[in-house]
Amino acid sequence: MKSRLKPLVALLAACPLHGLAAEIPMLDEIVVTATPMSLPLTVVSDPKAPRQPVPAHDGADYLKSIPGFNVIRKGGTDGDPILRGMAGSRLNILVDDQHILGGCGMRMDPPTAYIFPEVYDQVTVLKGPQSVTDGANVAGLVKFERKKPAFAREEKRALLSATVGSWGRNDVVADATYGNGRAYVRGFGSHSDANDYRDGSGNKVHSAYTRWNAGAVGGWTPDQDTRVEVSLDASDGQAAYADRTMDGAKFAREGVGLKFTRGNLTPVVGKVEAQVFHNYIDHVMDNYTLRTRPAGMAMFNNPDRKTEGARVALGLIPGDKTMLTVGAGYERNEHTLRTSAGGNVTVDAYKRLADLEAGTGNVFIELEHELDNRSRILGGVRQEWFSADRWSYASTAVLTSASETLNWKANADQNLSSAFLRYERNLAATPATFYVGLGRAQRPMDHWEATTYGGLSNTGALRPETNTQLDIGLHYAAGPWRANLAAYRARIDDYMLTRSVAGVNSIRNINASTTGFESDMSYRLDERWKTFASLAYVRGENDTDNVPLAQMPPLEGRIGVEYDDRVWSFGSLLRLVAEQDRVHVGYGSIVGQDIGRTPGFAVFSLNAGWKPRKDVKLTAGVDNLFDRIYAEHISRTGTPTAVPVGYSTSTRVNEPGRTLWLKLNANF
Repeated sequence: MKSRLKPLVALLAACPLHGLAAEIPMLDEIVVTATPMSLPLTVVSDPKAPRQPVPAHDGADYLKSIPGFNVIRKGGTDGDPILRGMAGSRLNILVDDQHILGGCGMRMDPPTAYIFPEVYDQVTVLKGPQSVTDGANVAGLVKFERKKPAFAREEKRALLSATVGSWGRNDVVADATYGNGRAYVRGFGSHSDANDYRDGSGNKVHSAYTRWNAGAVGGWTPDQDTRVEVSLDASDGQAAYADRTMDGAKFAREGVGLKFTRGNLTPVVGKVEAQVFHNYIDHVMDNYTLRTRPAGMAMFNNPDRKTEGARVALGLIPGDKTMLTVGAGYERNEHTLRTSAGGNVTVDAYKRLADLEAGTGNVFIELEHELDNRSRILGGVRQEWFSADRWSYASTAVLTSASETLNWKANADQNLSSAFLRYERNLAATPATFYVGLGRAQRPMDHWEATTYGGLSNTGALRPETNTQLDIGLHYAAGPWRANLAAYRARIDDYMLTRSVAGVNSIRNINASTTGFESDMSYRLDERWKTFASLAYVRGENDTDNVPLAQMPPLEGRIGVEYDDRVWSFGSLLRLVAEQDRVHVGYGSIVGQDIGRTPGFAVFSLNAGWKPRKDVKLTAGVDNLFDRIYAEHISRTGTPTAVPVGYSTSTRVNEPGRTLWLKLNANF
């Protein structure tokens, strides 16, 4: 990290804006409407800041303001995040360096369903396979992180956040920390609740939810270089879904983590980190808790998943201009299921049957080396060993007194490798940073590909998916201007393509490719006014079948104006989305399949804020001001059989209509 900061400091010193700081002070963002890159391929944002459009309480909806991201709408919450057209396990998601894996076979509870953004301090997004320390990042990496609190003396800190909005939306978040020079303790919790929303035509969408989470972090810091930390997390809730015949009746999670960090061991060993964690989710979906129980057709599914892992890493400094990170880790997850399609709705009366167990061991090494005071190279290699066992039974709807019949057992053992090399240079003639990187990431099939779509069966296993990607870009900062341009070209060998037709699911390996770009820019008119714009596009090809690659988002742009005088603020956001006619109906990924073509749309939103004192913000906004009727191209279906009587349906799940919201942030 020390080597990364040197060129950034040099860049800031060379930037004309550096001398302009006294004339145009850097202002806090009151409402975040677009999040630009802050380092090559990297976006860092504050999950506690107000955002427009106002996000749901989960991790996926938070990401949609970042260029390149889309979210699949299923109801009021628990959507699936998509980066550059890649979803599911192609997008590596970590919570305090831990994996949380959902259980539902049809992705009712993706990992982000168990993430409550405002109880974290920072969200970091790395686009593309351009790091190896945290896993195989086929599409990219998202990290929800809590920062280590620093206390020079005894202190107490607290944050309170409250949001109210249309359709009974109300969120409350509390986060308090106490610490001194030797120890700290932090407690946090949130509660989110909303009724069914209405789309732009006034039709009610089956989408109500209620969720809560609570947790604590305790740390011991005997000196400034040592930290021992333990964390506890718990959450639960319910959510209605407009895209299927069942709702989420339970989203219980419990998590425990232990970290050890020691810095400045020797002149060569700069840091050692060790971590162990345990996460368990218990999820129930049924067709009677949040909707009228069908006569004689009561159904439930109750999957659970346990994920446990350990990781150790060393930060080495072999020279003044070189840093090395070397490490190893192991992760294991177990998935079981119990289900019933009869009259008995007592979940605990049924026996859990294990259907998949998987384990992954890994070693990695990553390097950062300064070539001179303006250029550097970064690179790394990762090796993984993956094994999985899958079981199939004659019936998974068995009572505890019955014995299950094993149909078959399948096994997969695969060796996987990832690597990257990136060159970065601060240009001499202009205050800009240029980068070019080549990365390769390889991943095995995940639980959904192995079970729901039959990727691991008694007849064989899917081949690992390999993405080889070229990334190139430029960051520019001069005077009132900020601009970023990123372009990429990816070849994906053995891409895992799903098909879902008439309720029959299947999967196979194909060769695919994607090409795209993202850009964002801002111009500060003066110390109060700023304009910004962003643009994102990706084109995918199914090279095996010579058809478009399914589940690719359309061209999307954002334009906005912001005013902020440190007390009052105002902002506007125009989101423009083009039509998408490059589809492959019935094909896609574990998060969904193409439904058909979609028209373009435009959505306009406004926000305003008042900051009566430094530590208090009151913001308000209206999303979809003109009550536009629209649905995202990548969306789940809203068929008449999927929702209860009294709710209208469309081809896709429509987005909310005009939405009013008010948010309070206070620090103590």
